[in-house]
Amino acid sequence: MGSLVWIGAAVSLAGLVGLFWCIFKVWKARNAGISDDELREAVRQVMPWNTGALFLSVLGLMIVIVGIALS
Repeated sequence: MGSLVWIGAAVSLAGLVGLFWCIFKVWKARNAGISDDELREAVRQVMPWNTGALFLSVLGLMIVIVGIALS
């Protein structure tokens, strides 16, 4: 069951990388000096990726907890 912990950690890390990517995309759009409507559109396009990355991170943490509980 130790491998379950490492698999969960990898999944959680992938979600964390996705979250940082989303933060970087919105930060880049904010610093581009675009209009408010264009900024809203950029955030709207990143939101599904942000939600998916957050779900992946939480799923990885749940796998880690299950791996620890079964060890």
